[in-house]
Amino acid sequence: MKPTISSSRGIMKWGIALTVLGLVAMVGIYLLALAYTPLEVRQGAAQKIFYVHVPAAWSAMVAFTLVGLVSILYLWLRDERLDAFAASSAEVGLVFSVIMLTTGPIWGKPIWGTWWTWDARLTLTLILFLLFVGYMTLRSAVHDPAERARFAAVVGIMGMVLVPFIHLSVYLFRTLHPMPIVLKPSSPSLPPEMLRTLLLGFLAATVLYVGFVVLRYGLARHAMAQLDEEA
Repeated sequence: MKPTISSSRGIMKWGIALTVLGLVAMVGIYLLALAYTPLEVRQGAAQKIFYVHVPAAWSAMVAFTLVGLVSILYLWLRDERLDAFAASSAEVGLVFSVIMLTTGPIWGKPIWGTWWTWDARLTLTLILFLLFVGYMTLRSAVHDPAERARFAAVVGIMGMVLVPFIHLSVYLFRTLHPMPIVLKPSSPSLPPEMLRTLLLGFLAATVLYVGFVVLRYGLARHAMAQLDEEA
């Protein structure tokens, strides 16, 4: 189905509404973290950045995983809407990656005594970030839409393959990065106040991810509709 300007505007309105909701929710979550959650005994106030860092990491990994899955579908169906969604999710994933890679060192400096270390998880996460920077650069460099979508899909699939290795890196290598405290074989090792706030943070970050992607996808559809009208 060919995109129309009216339908793309409807998509953008939903995107704006969800984005505003997600941003308000993220602000609320951090205020909740400051006022409601107890201070961590060993890390003190520095631990509070956890409620931004972990949800941002979650949304980044979701974004890049969906890029890969949708890219597989694109190579099969050759539907330009799938390519537009993959590009939108990649852009949003990069935004959350910047938050993740910024808040991590802010936490790491007082806890580890250094802004950065070539830890397995940190290194793999940086590689994933640079891979998707390359993904966006590729999309800017290739002008033929079919070739651009096909080449980008391959890179997107490569990025998706890297995601589970990032999660498993703390089990496969000796690492400074903390072990997962929610997704673990036994029960989560967090006080109830911390766990509730973190889970709400996951929800808020997911809503924000959806809002960003819907808005960016609507903008892509609007551009496609304008090109169709000019043609």
